[in-house]
Amino acid sequence: MSAIDLYAHATPGFEERVTAAVATLKQAAETYPDGIVQATSLGAEDMVITDLIARHALPIALGTLETGTLHSETVALIGHIETHYGLHVEVYRPVETAVIEFVQNHGTKAMYESIALRKTCCGIRKLEPLSRMLAHRQAWVTGLRREQSSARGEVNPIESDDQGRAKINPLVDWSWNDVWHYIAQNNVPYNPLHDHFMPSIGCAPCTRAIAVGEDFRAGRWWWEDEKAKECGLHVRDDHPQEQQEA
Repeated sequence: MSAIDLYAHATPGFEERVTAAVATLKQAAETYPDGIVQATSLGAEDMVITDLIARHALPIALGTLETGTLHSETVALIGHIETHYGLHVEVYRPVETAVIEFVQNHGTKAMYESIALRKTCCGIRKLEPLSRMLAHRQAWVTGLRREQSSARGEVNPIESDDQGRAKINPLVDWSWNDVWHYIAQNNVPYNPLHDHFMPSIGCAPCTRAIAVGEDFRAGRWWWEDEKAKECGLHVRDDHPQEQQEA
Protein backbone atom coordinates (compact mmCIF):
# COMPACT_ATOMS: atom_id res chain seq x y z
CA MET A 1 0.00 0.00 0.00
CA SER A 2 1.40 3.39 -1.00
CA ALA A 3 1.64 6.48 1.17
CA ILE A 4 -1.06 8.02 -1.03
CA ASP A 5 -3.38 5.09 -0.30
CA LEU A 6 -2.66 5.41 3.42
CA TYR A 7 -2.75 9.14 3.97
CA ALA A 8 -4.36 11.07 1.09
CA HIS A 9 -7.75 12.18 2.40
CA ALA A 10 -9.69 15.37 1.75
CA THR A 11 -10.29 17.33 4.94
CA PRO A 12 -12.51 20.36 5.60
CA GLY A 13 -10.83 23.62 4.63
CA PHE A 14 -8.20 22.00 2.40
CA GLU A 15 -8.71 24.35 -0.56
CA GLU A 16 -8.53 27.35 1.76
CA ARG A 17 -5.23 26.11 3.19
CA VAL A 18 -3.81 25.69 -0.31
CA THR A 19 -4.89 29.23 -1.20
CA ALA A 20 -3.32 30.58 2.00
CA ALA A 21 -0.05 28.74 1.33
CA VAL A 22 0.16 30.18 -2.18
CA ALA A 23 -0.57 33.66 -0.84
CA THR A 24 2.18 33.31 1.77
CA LEU A 25 4.69 32.22 -0.88
CA LYS A 26 3.67 35.01 -3.27
CA GLN A 27 3.99 37.63 -0.55
CA ALA A 28 7.42 36.31 0.42
CA ALA A 29 8.62 36.29 -3.20
CA GLU A 30 7.46 39.88 -3.66
CA THR A 31 8.98 41.03 -0.36
CA TYR A 32 12.37 39.40 -0.93
CA PRO A 33 13.03 39.47 -4.69
CA ASP A 34 16.23 37.61 -5.58
CA GLY A 35 16.85 36.98 -1.88
CA ILE A 36 14.72 33.96 -1.04
CA VAL A 37 15.34 30.21 -1.27
CA GLN A 38 13.35 27.11 -0.48
CA ALA A 39 15.57 24.95 1.73
CA THR A 40 14.05 21.65 0.70
CA SER A 41 14.67 18.46 2.65
CA LEU A 42 13.07 16.61 -0.29
CA GLY A 43 10.42 15.28 2.09
CA ALA A 44 6.72 15.18 1.26
CA GLU A 45 5.98 18.66 2.62
CA ASP A 46 8.86 20.22 0.73
CA MET A 47 7.83 18.51 -2.49
CA VAL A 48 4.40 20.12 -2.11
CA ILE A 49 6.04 23.53 -1.68
CA THR A 50 8.29 22.97 -4.70
CA ASP A 51 5.20 22.09 -6.73
CA LEU A 52 3.45 25.28 -5.57
CA ILE A 53 6.52 27.35 -6.50
CA ALA A 54 6.70 25.76 -9.95
CA ARG A 55 2.95 25.77 -10.58
CA HIS A 56 2.68 29.50 -9.82
CA ALA A 57 6.02 30.44 -11.45
CA LEU A 58 7.27 32.06 -8.26
CA PRO A 59 10.81 33.53 -8.28
CA ILE A 60 12.01 31.45 -5.35
CA ALA A 61 15.28 29.55 -5.67
CA LEU A 62 15.50 25.88 -4.69
CA GLY A 63 18.32 24.57 -2.51
CA THR A 64 18.99 21.30 -0.71
CA LEU A 65 21.59 19.76 1.59
CA GLU A 66 23.28 16.63 0.25
CA THR A 67 24.82 15.40 3.49
CA GLY A 68 26.72 12.47 1.99
CA THR A 69 24.67 9.97 3.98
CA LEU A 70 21.26 10.35 2.37
CA HIS A 71 19.36 7.38 0.98
CA SER A 72 19.87 6.94 -2.76
CA GLU A 73 16.11 7.41 -3.22
CA THR A 74 16.38 10.86 -1.63
CA VAL A 75 19.33 11.93 -3.76
CA ALA A 76 17.51 10.76 -6.91
CA LEU A 77 14.73 13.27 -6.20
CA ILE A 78 17.11 16.17 -6.96
CA GLY A 79 17.38 15.16 -10.61
CA HIS A 80 13.69 14.25 -10.70
CA ILE A 81 12.74 17.78 -9.60
CA GLU A 82 14.93 19.32 -12.27
CA THR A 83 13.47 17.08 -14.97
CA HIS A 84 9.85 17.25 -13.83
CA TYR A 85 9.69 20.99 -13.19
CA GLY A 86 12.55 22.34 -15.29
CA LEU A 87 13.96 24.11 -12.23
CA HIS A 88 17.55 24.15 -11.03
CA VAL A 89 18.26 22.83 -7.53
CA GLU A 90 21.27 24.27 -5.73
CA VAL A 91 23.07 21.44 -3.91
CA TYR A 92 25.15 22.16 -0.81
CA ARG A 93 27.50 19.50 0.52
CA PRO A 94 29.55 19.37 3.73
CA VAL A 95 33.21 20.35 3.74
CA GLU A 96 34.99 17.12 2.81
CA THR A 97 37.93 17.59 5.17
CA ALA A 98 35.58 18.16 8.11
CA VAL A 99 33.71 14.94 7.35
CA ILE A 100 36.93 12.95 6.98
CA GLU A 101 38.32 14.27 10.25
CA PHE A 102 35.08 13.53 12.12
CA VAL A 103 34.89 9.95 10.80
CA GLN A 104 38.57 9.33 11.50
CA ASN A 105 38.23 10.55 15.07
CA HIS A 106 34.83 9.10 15.94
CA GLY A 107 33.96 6.41 13.40
CA THR A 108 30.97 5.98 11.12
CA LYS A 109 28.58 5.16 13.98
CA ALA A 110 29.43 8.10 16.23
CA MET A 111 25.85 9.42 16.10
CA TYR A 112 24.69 6.44 18.17
CA GLU A 113 27.25 7.02 20.93
CA SER A 114 26.05 10.35 22.29
CA ILE A 115 23.74 13.25 21.53
CA ALA A 116 26.77 15.55 21.46
CA LEU A 117 28.47 13.50 18.72
CA ARG A 118 25.23 13.20 16.75
CA LYS A 119 24.76 16.96 16.88
CA THR A 120 28.37 17.51 15.85
CA CYS A 121 27.71 15.30 12.83
CA CYS A 122 24.55 17.30 12.06
CA GLY A 123 26.56 20.48 12.38
CA ILE A 124 29.12 19.34 9.84
CA ARG A 125 26.69 17.77 7.39
CA LYS A 126 23.71 20.14 7.70
CA LEU A 127 24.25 23.38 9.61
CA GLU A 128 27.46 24.51 7.93
CA PRO A 129 26.15 23.80 4.40
CA LEU A 130 22.88 25.54 5.32
CA SER A 131 24.83 28.63 6.36
CA ARG A 132 26.31 28.74 2.84
CA MET A 133 22.88 28.29 1.26
CA LEU A 134 21.50 31.20 3.26
CA ALA A 135 24.50 33.51 2.93
CA HIS A 136 23.46 36.80 1.32
CA ARG A 137 19.80 35.75 1.40
CA GLN A 138 17.05 37.55 3.24
CA ALA A 139 14.52 34.74 3.58
CA TRP A 140 14.08 30.99 3.35
CA VAL A 141 11.11 28.68 2.95
CA THR A 142 10.63 25.49 4.97
CA GLY A 143 8.10 22.66 5.17
CA LEU A 144 7.54 22.93 8.92
CA ARG A 145 4.08 21.99 10.17
CA ARG A 146 2.73 22.38 13.69
CA GLU A 147 1.49 18.80 13.63
CA GLN A 148 4.99 17.36 13.15
CA SER A 149 6.13 17.54 16.78
CA SER A 150 5.56 19.31 20.08
CA ALA A 151 8.69 21.40 19.44
CA ARG A 152 7.05 22.73 16.27
CA GLY A 153 3.61 23.29 17.75
CA GLU A 154 3.96 27.08 17.88
CA VAL A 155 5.47 27.65 14.43
CA ASN A 156 4.02 30.65 12.58
CA PRO A 157 3.65 31.14 8.81
CA ILE A 158 6.20 33.95 8.89
CA GLU A 159 8.84 34.31 11.61
CA SER A 160 12.53 35.15 12.02
CA ASP A 161 15.43 32.74 12.37
CA ASP A 162 18.32 33.24 14.78
CA GLN A 163 20.12 35.42 12.21
CA GLY A 164 17.18 37.74 11.66
CA ARG A 165 16.25 36.31 8.26
CA ALA A 166 12.59 35.81 7.43
CA LYS A 167 11.59 32.17 7.75
CA ILE A 168 8.55 31.30 5.67
CA ASN A 169 6.50 28.26 6.69
CA PRO A 170 3.50 28.09 4.31
CA LEU A 171 2.22 24.70 5.48
CA VAL A 172 2.10 25.32 9.24
CA ASP A 173 -1.58 24.46 9.59
CA TRP A 174 -1.63 21.59 7.08
CA SER A 175 -2.26 18.05 8.27
CA TRP A 176 -0.41 14.97 7.04
CA ASN A 177 -3.59 14.07 5.17
CA ASP A 178 -3.55 17.49 3.48
CA VAL A 179 0.02 16.96 2.30
CA TRP A 180 -0.76 13.64 0.69
CA HIS A 181 -4.10 14.77 -0.70
CA TYR A 182 -2.25 17.56 -2.50
CA ILE A 183 0.41 15.13 -3.75
CA ALA A 184 -2.28 12.78 -5.08
CA GLN A 185 -4.30 15.56 -6.71
CA ASN A 186 -1.33 17.13 -8.47
CA ASN A 187 0.86 14.13 -9.30
CA VAL A 188 3.72 15.51 -7.21
CA PRO A 189 6.93 13.43 -7.26
CA TYR A 190 7.86 12.04 -3.86
CA ASN A 191 10.41 9.85 -2.15
CA PRO A 192 9.41 6.16 -2.56
CA LEU A 193 10.67 5.54 0.99
CA HIS A 194 7.42 7.20 2.14
CA ASP A 195 5.70 4.08 0.80
CA HIS A 196 7.70 2.04 3.31
CA PHE A 197 6.41 3.73 6.47
CA MET A 198 9.02 6.48 6.63
CA PRO A 199 7.03 9.70 7.05
CA SER A 200 10.06 11.73 8.19
CA ILE A 201 13.24 11.02 6.23
CA GLY A 202 16.71 12.30 7.05
CA CYS A 203 20.15 10.76 6.73
CA ALA A 204 20.10 6.99 6.26
CA PRO A 205 21.86 6.09 9.57
CA CYS A 206 19.36 8.25 11.47
CA THR A 207 16.09 7.16 9.85
CA ARG A 208 14.02 4.01 10.23
CA ALA A 209 10.48 2.96 9.38
CA ILE A 210 7.84 3.50 12.05
CA ALA A 211 5.33 1.00 13.38
CA VAL A 212 1.56 1.43 13.47
CA GLY A 213 0.65 3.92 16.19
CA GLU A 214 4.12 5.42 16.53
CA ASP A 215 4.66 9.17 16.46
CA PHE A 216 5.30 10.88 13.10
CA ARG A 217 8.99 11.49 13.93
CA ALA A 218 9.58 8.26 15.86
CA GLY A 219 11.80 7.01 13.06
CA ARG A 220 14.26 9.91 13.43
CA TRP A 221 17.08 9.48 15.99
CA TRP A 222 14.94 6.78 17.61
CA TRP A 223 17.62 5.95 20.20
CA GLU A 224 17.44 9.45 21.72
CA ASP A 225 15.07 11.11 24.16
CA GLU A 226 12.10 12.68 22.36
CA LYS A 227 13.04 16.22 23.43
CA ALA A 228 16.43 16.01 21.68
CA LYS A 229 15.04 15.18 18.25
CA GLU A 230 16.11 18.24 16.27
CA CYS A 231 19.28 18.68 14.25
CA GLY A 232 19.56 22.43 14.82
CA LEU A 233 18.16 23.63 11.49
CA HIS A 234 15.01 24.93 13.15
CA VAL A 235 16.13 26.53 16.40
CA ARG A 236 14.49 29.66 17.72
CA ASP A 237 16.09 32.10 20.15
CA ASP A 238 12.75 32.65 21.92
CA HIS A 239 12.71 28.95 22.88
CA PRO A 240 15.76 28.57 25.18
CA GLN A 241 14.96 24.94 25.97
CA GLU A 242 14.78 24.12 22.26
CA GLN A 243 18.01 26.07 21.72
CA GLN A 244 19.74 23.84 24.25
CA GLU A 245 18.38 20.61 22.86
CA ALA A 246 18.30 21.27 19.10
